[in-house]
Amino acid sequence: MILLQGFAVDVEQFVPPVISAVTTVVLFVVAFVVIYVLGRYFATRAVESSLERRGFDETLVGLALSVTVAVTAVVALALAATVAGFGVVLAAFATLAGALALAVGFAAQDLIANFVAGVFIIQDEPFSVGDWIEWNGNEGVVREIQLRVTKLDTFDNEMVTVPNSALANAAVVNNVANDQRRVSVDFGIGYEDDIEQAREAILDEGADIDGVLADPEPSAPVTSLGDSAVVLQGRIWIDPDESSYGAVRAQFVETVKERFDAEGIDMPYPNTELSGGLEVTNVGEVQCPDTRASR
Repeated sequence: MILLQGFAVDVEQFVPPVISAVTTVVLFVVAFVVIYVLGRYFATRAVESSLERRGFDETLVGLALSVTVAVTAVVALALAATVAGFGVVLAAFATLAGALALAVGFAAQDLIANFVAGVFIIQDEPFSVGDWIEWNGNEGVVREIQLRVTKLDTFDNEMVTVPNSALANAAVVNNVANDQRRVSVDFGIGYEDDIEQAREAILDEGADIDGVLADPEPSAPVTSLGDSAVVLQGRIWIDPDESSYGAVRAQFVETVKERFDAEGIDMPYPNTELSGGLEVTNVGEVQCPDTRASR
């Protein structure tokens, strides 16, 4: 019993509530630590071993482990609050977390879409770093693949950053995914020129280019009969890992053009010839005004 300015205060009546509060807090902390440590240890080991057995990329494994740790912390917090008797607080926390998650989901739709697309790109591997790809009329060499964006270098040495959702939803052409790549060039010759002579020139020049494969052999079939030319398509094959497509194609065009010029093979261009006459009728006498200056 304590007297304070004439008032008697019974200290013993506050002891049980204080002990109860301390006990509850200690129970919450101990329960949270035990559940979190054990849950994190077993959950992360199970997730890591499972993903590695299936051959998942290291980036995805690291991401999965981070998500597992976060989920374990939330679960440990919920279970510890339940054990300690914080039911009301837990219900309020769950309501707040649900509302926050809904708001973040609406605000970050594009971010989430790019993130999910990045996961599929890393796992499915439609292309990898160093590949030359084309999509929606664009092209470039992949520099870096991140979870949100993919960075590419254009052939003008410009860096392009593309959202992963744009690549995941487009038809992506990987020009270097296979061991062999065909280089095709159309050559038009005149109707009076010898097709076999032109074909021999195309095949000889194509086979002499460094990096061109002997198997499949170069070919030059007639692919169309144009308005002013017979079109032969020169076809040669290269290993895209060993030879540059652009350099080989440019050399192919140049050497065939020089061979055609040397052998007198015409490479006509589209032209239009007008024929007929022009007749002027109903033309009256034209009177010229008097231009003499008056004095």
